[in-house]
Amino acid sequence: MHPRIEDYALIGDEQTAALVGMDGSVDWLCLPRFDSAACFARLLGDEENGHWRIAPKNADRCTRRAYRPDTLVLDTEWETDEGAVRVTDLMPQRDVAPDVVRVVEGLRGRVTVRSTLRLRFEYGSIVPWVRRSDGQRVAVAGPDATWLRSEPPVRTWGEHFATHSEFTVEPGEKVAFVLTWHPSHEPRPPLTDPFETLESSVADWQAWAARCRYDGPHRDAVVRSLITLKALTYRPTGGIVAAATTSLPEEMGGVRNWDYRYCWLRDSTLTLAALVQCGYLEEAEAWRNWLLRAVAGDPADLQIMYGVAGERRLPEFELPWLSGFGGSRPVRIGNEAVKQLQLDVYGEVMDSLSLARRAGLAAIPHMWSLQSVLLDFLRSSWRQPDEGIWEVRGGRRHFVHSKVMAWVAADRAVRALETYPDLRGDLDGWRALRDEVHREVCEKGYDPERNTFTQSYGSRELDASLLLIPRTGFLPPDDPRVVGTIDAIRAELDHDGLVRRYSVEETSVDGLPGGEGTFLVCSFWLADALHMTGRTKEARDLFERLLGLANDVGLLSEEYDPVAGVQLGNFPQAFSHIGLVNTALTLFGGEEAG
Repeated sequence: MHPRIEDYALIGDEQTAALVGMDGSVDWLCLPRFDSAACFARLLGDEENGHWRIAPKNADRCTRRAYRPDTLVLDTEWETDEGAVRVTDLMPQRDVAPDVVRVVEGLRGRVTVRSTLRLRFEYGSIVPWVRRSDGQRVAVAGPDATWLRSEPPVRTWGEHFATHSEFTVEPGEKVAFVLTWHPSHEPRPPLTDPFETLESSVADWQAWAARCRYDGPHRDAVVRSLITLKALTYRPTGGIVAAATTSLPEEMGGVRNWDYRYCWLRDSTLTLAALVQCGYLEEAEAWRNWLLRAVAGDPADLQIMYGVAGERRLPEFELPWLSGFGGSRPVRIGNEAVKQLQLDVYGEVMDSLSLARRAGLAAIPHMWSLQSVLLDFLRSSWRQPDEGIWEVRGGRRHFVHSKVMAWVAADRAVRALETYPDLRGDLDGWRALRDEVHREVCEKGYDPERNTFTQSYGSRELDASLLLIPRTGFLPPDDPRVVGTIDAIRAELDHDGLVRRYSVEETSVDGLPGGEGTFLVCSFWLADALHMTGRTKEARDLFERLLGLANDVGLLSEEYDPVAGVQLGNFPQAFSHIGLVNTALTLFGGEEAG
């Protein structure tokens, strides 16, 4: 039986991340970066595409697992006829090279444990050459090299193009494995002490979590989401990837399988809001600085996403040798949507930098100059059709959300000039632009017969992104058109109480066959909108339900199938966890948070 998406937990070192299944197998790991080729790709194929399993011999799924409180250190336990054993998994923050540390500890009885390491570089396609050196196993293939060692040493042998170990542990006994990667042309990096690393990692994560200023209801879920966002951060640059994976399906067996191991500008405002309000100004500043570096250049060349260091070219191709998660093909690397025109990102960038300025983040030279150039470009371009927030591949339209965000860009520029006397700009011209966009959206993007804004000009379809209208300030929450839009979305995009992005039957919109699950961040947006329109009890009930969709270690994917009761899409999804944090702050931050 193929694992479910929610069967996985995340470990990471803020430069890459691994997924660990309930059977004790690391089934996904890209080295040395989030967007590097995977050396374990069982997640999207089978065992022959690479994995590393440590578990009691002849055992299947674990008995229980949990992160150590306020950390990204994972404990997985098995109860067997022989006794009980715990495997602790982590990836310590690296000084030089990435390490995966796995510590086996006996809890009860005398348990036989087996480790099977099957390395397959280049997304499961290349079998490395393995040899012994200084009592360690060294695997080399092209640019990649890994070293496997255990402390204390255990008997290890090669068989069927894999490295195996078998040993026994009694109560209190510990055996640690460390897998270290480095470029094959460089010497082996310094050895990591696994036991010291475990202690320091727990202490460091707990100290970081203790900085969280939120002290309202469901604080554990909020902190877990913040830790997940931290784990999805590429620490050298401050960029935050949308997810740790590629090609986890939006529909089991379907073709909507995308690579999310990149940084989207769209996430920027909501990410900054979550970090700032929870007290993580250093991380917010790093994300703001990444944003400014990434978008520097000709405003006409602004992209919707970038690589973790700001790379612009993310070519999309397929891996035919991988069967896909649950048979969902194709498996894609890269993301062709990087070439799309999505005008809303100009609004998100302007809103993010406005929020950063209000939060008191240190000013950066030329930041306002960049904003002014972006707005001047938008003034001549906002009337164009685009691919919209959902990156549809069925042709450009005049998406209402994109126009609303063009209004946001102008509005934030006007407010900045009105608030900060040291800034200079075309105040009258930007006010006129703001008014013009607002007037057109209300005329062409609103259906007076149904009292709702629509997905695009002249259409009858709805779109969950319209739930953000009151949050942006485009209209006040009590405006009848806002209330009507919220009610229409609840009626038409509802799926068992959760929200779809748009009607998937409209294949002319997205240009793809098949369907998808409910989009979790859209349901968080609905909770926000309900609260803003005075329906706080309904909002809190929905929020409680969304919390219940997280897996046993508190992680959320991109989507959820309420019929099958399973998570869908890439995992864990930053947007979903950002939604959780911001909705908690919306519902409880003002009155019950410290």
